[in-house]
Amino acid sequence: MVFRIVAATLAAISLLLAPARGWQHWGGDAGGTRFSPLAQITPDNVDRLVRAWHYHTGDSDSRIAAVAGRTKFEATPLLVEDRLVFCTPFNEVIALDPGTGEQTWRFDPKVGNGQRPANRYACRGVAYWVDAAAPAEVACRSRLFMGTVDARLIALDARTGRPCAGFGTDGEVRIDVAKELLWPGEFQITSAPVVSRGVVVVGSSIGDNQRVDAPAGTVRGFDARSGELRWSFDPLIHDGIDAGHANVWAPMSVDEDRGLVFLPTSSPSPDFFGGARPGDNRHSDSVVALRIETGALAWSFQTTHHDVWDYDLPAQPTLARLQTPQGARDVVLQPTKQGFVFVLDRDTGVPVWPVEERAVPQGGADGEKLSPTQPFPSHVPPLLEQRFTPEDIFRAVPRIVDSTCDDQLAGLRNDGLYTPPTTQGTLLFPMTGGGVNWGGAAFDPVHQILYANVSRAIHIVRLIPRAEADRMTPPRGVDFGLQRGAPFAVTRAVAMSWLGLLCNRPPWGEMVAVDLKAGRILWRSTVGTTEDRAPLGLAFKWGTPLVNGLAVTAGRLVFTGAMDAYLRAFDAGTGQELWQGRLPAPGVANPMTYDWKGEQFVVIAAGGHSEAGTSLGDSVVAFRLARTGEAPSWWSRTIDRPGGRFAGGALMAAAVVVALLALAGWRWRRRRA
Repeated sequence: MVFRIVAATLAAISLLLAPARGWQHWGGDAGGTRFSPLAQITPDNVDRLVRAWHYHTGDSDSRIAAVAGRTKFEATPLLVEDRLVFCTPFNEVIALDPGTGEQTWRFDPKVGNGQRPANRYACRGVAYWVDAAAPAEVACRSRLFMGTVDARLIALDARTGRPCAGFGTDGEVRIDVAKELLWPGEFQITSAPVVSRGVVVVGSSIGDNQRVDAPAGTVRGFDARSGELRWSFDPLIHDGIDAGHANVWAPMSVDEDRGLVFLPTSSPSPDFFGGARPGDNRHSDSVVALRIETGALAWSFQTTHHDVWDYDLPAQPTLARLQTPQGARDVVLQPTKQGFVFVLDRDTGVPVWPVEERAVPQGGADGEKLSPTQPFPSHVPPLLEQRFTPEDIFRAVPRIVDSTCDDQLAGLRNDGLYTPPTTQGTLLFPMTGGGVNWGGAAFDPVHQILYANVSRAIHIVRLIPRAEADRMTPPRGVDFGLQRGAPFAVTRAVAMSWLGLLCNRPPWGEMVAVDLKAGRILWRSTVGTTEDRAPLGLAFKWGTPLVNGLAVTAGRLVFTGAMDAYLRAFDAGTGQELWQGRLPAPGVANPMTYDWKGEQFVVIAAGGHSEAGTSLGDSVVAFRLARTGEAPSWWSRTIDRPGGRFAGGALMAAAVVVALLALAGWRWRRRRA
């Protein structure tokens, strides 16, 4: 009897300590706060971080080349069952020893190289669930769930990596899309499922701008034990409209106590013309709360009406307990591509602070039926500016040397946020990649501060009349969407100079800290340099676009990757960049942190991002504080530490100036000739 009491007490203590030790959900916890109570690493000792271990998945040896480099290593590992578990872009699930990085098991679902997935080969993570009703030692009492590039939901034993035989057929369920696909990769799953109350919920990622009659964005709930379909939910209320999607491609979150799953839905199809789908197109571009056991709608709040800008919700809804003048409230924090943060009551979806419907630009393309207003939060300020003017053009060199930005942007319609797509061309700022993207935000519940990465770039969007589109060959580097069934196709391109620089002024990537209670920006900090893009490693601190997210700790640090090959640590109170950890490839993924045998580790997947044009790789890298007698290495540095690269940078800067002057002279002589 005494033994049972002691065992039960130890088990309870273990459960209480588990969240503090590790990272059991994609977003740190089920609500996606990306906050860790660990405090061993602090601003005072972060300069002592060293590389603890470095693991290669092996994808660089064969598979990345086999799919022509169409990969994105965006996974966030979980610490479960005393293993660090993550998925590769090809949906292999790998378990590592958390202290050494040595592989303990590996599962390969045999995803083919011929999928041509619309959103590249990518897997952001797996979900973990323990069946409390099952005996302690039975196989698959604890499970890992993963959606795949080829539309399967797979259940694995979390301890061994073996498929759960009682789930579906041999551990997998094939998703029934209920519509013939244009090609195998038009429909895929990229973000981790969520699981609660015996139900595993999975969304989907569907190719954009292909057709009006696109696959539905159905969200599905499966029995976590058997794999049987329990419910399905189509976010769109069709009412005779001819459109699909409004899918949930971004990560979801769960309130276990309330039995709610929160969906960030996307735009209806096609993205840039809505003439065939009049009205607000509910429940697209919305935070949707469903009863997880039944799929019944609890509430929905739309952030963009009748979306024709691809301003879908890209980020996990963050569940927080917020201190307000009226007392503590359970809320949903939803960041957007436009840079807004909507703060909604978790039970009702009603905004905690007023959201104003404001008039927005009108006069869309022929046949378009725009919403006259859009919702604007009134308390929390936008995370970035939402208007671009000619004064904001970035001129790294004189206009006589490079006038491509002026030439590209001249004549575009530019009436500010929500300027509709047109045949003359529309300047879209923020671009369709954010603002905030799939990395989402982090929330410090102690200090009540929200942290988010944002990107600044311009999209040039142009509607192409159908007759012209059917015979055109899109220019290189331009995203071309046929939008079959609509009177217009669409081209979309990031505005960049002849030198390969973004046309808008830096910083191109920033971390932003927001005091939600006061409704004010506390600080901004540029994230990333040109070191891994510029000749000879010239490191201009202009920031890099940031689709990935971050992690915040009780040690008052914020960790993030970027599109250069560094993991960085920032002071959570001031925004000062304190430390950089060199990576073998850019860490365009969300970092995580955990305690292992008394040491705090910080881990990130470092495999690059093919859509962004970075170098690619297959690494998972861990850092920890140096042990007694262990010297810092080249892989870890404080940013103010002197080094040869700065002297080399000065020489390179002089060389660049000489080269640009020579180029300017050549262009001047060419014009004279």
